[in-house]
Formats: sequence, C-alpha cells, structure tokens
Amino acid sequence: MLDSVQKHLKLYKIRRKVDIDPCLDLSLWAVLPGEQSGYVSSTLDKYKDKTLILTPDPRAEVMGWRLVMSKETNPLEVVPGSQIGNIKEYHRHRYKQGIPEGAEDIPPGVALPLESNLAYMNGISFTKGCYIGQELTARTHHMGVIRKRLLPVQLSAPLLSGRIPEGSDILTESGKSAGKYRAGGDELGIALLRLANINELLHINLPGDTTVNLTATVPKWWPKPANK
Repeated sequence: MLDSVQKHLKLYKIRRKVDIDPCLDLSLWAVLPGEQSGYVSSTLDKYKDKTLILTPDPRAEVMGWRLVMSKETNPLEVVPGSQIGNIKEYHRHRYKQGIPEGAEDIPPGVALPLESNLAYMNGISFTKGCYIGQELTARTHHMGVIRKRLLPVQLSAPLLSGRIPEGSDILTESGKSAGKYRAGGDELGIALLRLANINELLHINLPGDTTVNLTATVPKWWPKPANK
C-alpha cells in the first residue's frame, strides 16, 4: 500500500523539486467522536506539544479527528478519557456512516467522484483549475442528475462464514438490478445503489443458493436535499 501511494504521488510531482518519503517514525490515529464530541477540540491547545497534527477529519463531522504523532507517544496522553480500539471498530463506524475509503470502496478507474459522495466530503472543488475528469464532474454536478450513490447497507444477519464478494449484484424483490456491493464486515457494508431503489426490499444471491437480504439508509450527515 505504501509503495502504491508513493508511486501515485510522484506522478503529479512533474518537474518540481519535491521529495516524497515515508515517515516511518510517525503513527496515524482516528479519534472517533463519543458522547462529548467537542472535548477533543478543546484539548488541542493543551496537548499540541505532543502531536504533529490533531485536526477534524475533513470528510465529515461524524468521523471525528485525525491524529498524527510520534510512534513513541501514547495517544491516551493526547486525548484523555478515550480508549484504544482496533481497525475493525474503525471500519464498522465508517460503514455505518456510509464513509468510503480506499480502493475497495472507490475502485480506481471505475468509481465516479459524485456517485462516491466526494462532493459531500470536501473531496471536489468546483472553483479550482483543471483536473482529470473535471468537465464531466462539473457538468453532472450542475445538471443535478446523480442516479446512483454510495450508501451504508445492513445485512439482515451477519454471514456465518466468509464475506460477500466485492462487486456482487444487489437485486430488488423482482430481480431488477439495484446496484453493486462494494465492501463490508459482519452485517455492515457500503454499496453503490440506484437512489430510486433504496427503499425497496433488496437482496444478494450468493453461491450455494444462499440469499442475503439487506437494507439501505441515507446518512444523516448528508446535506439536503440528499438526492441531488
């Protein structure tokens, strides 16, 4: 993963004298909000000498904060009253909120920025200069016709074994295609769905004549109107 990120960033360095090197002495933490979500912000000045970066996650308020600091520093010293979770809990939180992340959720060369809700997450500028795909993205945005979006989905029950294959077809009760399953864990996941079908009964047919039912929800953090 690290090698692929470095390779991608170097494509855009062009002739600039910029060095791109990994900082292996630093660690990255996601500080997910709890009941007192404003508490982390109030500690920023008090504990800033122990961190390199402590900033709100730019994607959505429901994702809390991003913390970058030395691997030798205990994150509990920076955010008192918190507890250390694991990567599975982090992914469960973002699946529940419908926050895409990485190549599984946003496949390179396949996913479209607006369908992936990047405009909702400060991931697209409609005022800056040219970028790859700008014309199509801007035209679609201003026309306001976005028929599919990434949405959080919940299975009727966790799978007993294995996981749903990426790209599995999601079908309506009548067998009509409603979208594609992207990724998930246990009973939570994220899927690209037609907005016209999100209130219908949906299911996925798995090998072995197994059918998994699922429901989709519109995240509360989306701006209104949600289907623009």
